[in-house]
Amino acid sequence: MPRVKRGTVRRAKRKKLLGLAKGYYANKSKAVSRRQRVRRYRARNYAFVGRRRKKRDFRRLWVVRINAAAREHGLTYGQLISGLKNAGVTLDRKSLSELAISAPAAFAKLAAQAKDAAKKPPPARQDGLSRRLEDSRRPRRTGCTDRFVIFVCLQTS
Repeated sequence: MPRVKRGTVRRAKRKKLLGLAKGYYANKSKAVSRRQRVRRYRARNYAFVGRRRKKRDFRRLWVVRINAAAREHGLTYGQLISGLKNAGVTLDRKSLSELAISAPAAFAKLAAQAKDAAKKPPPARQDGLSRRLEDSRRPRRTGCTDRFVIFVCLQTS
């Protein structure tokens, strides 16, 4: 069997592994060993989990900020969100949080709007079929391919 020396390949692989461990505490960034492989594995795992946690944490922060601002106007967070939904305001929590911090006057108007909408009963919900029949934005289909469209075609004929 021929001898394989792996000169540049070995060096490149080691350099890549050391680069991945760069910045680790103490000797954990030096040796290429099993312990260091475990460190790299855990680091990638924590990074993966952290990317999802970040989304969770920011949403919690926005909710806390909105709740604090809503209570200044005599509403709870749930009442504010429900009132805005009834009023037809489609701002997300990130935008509401920014408004609460940077533009309190605008947030006060939204809170007043939510208060007024909370007093009115919410609009009556329709079942899915009647909503889709009345939806004028949906283009009319000519072919009967969708189950819903087949049902409508059978009803009208």
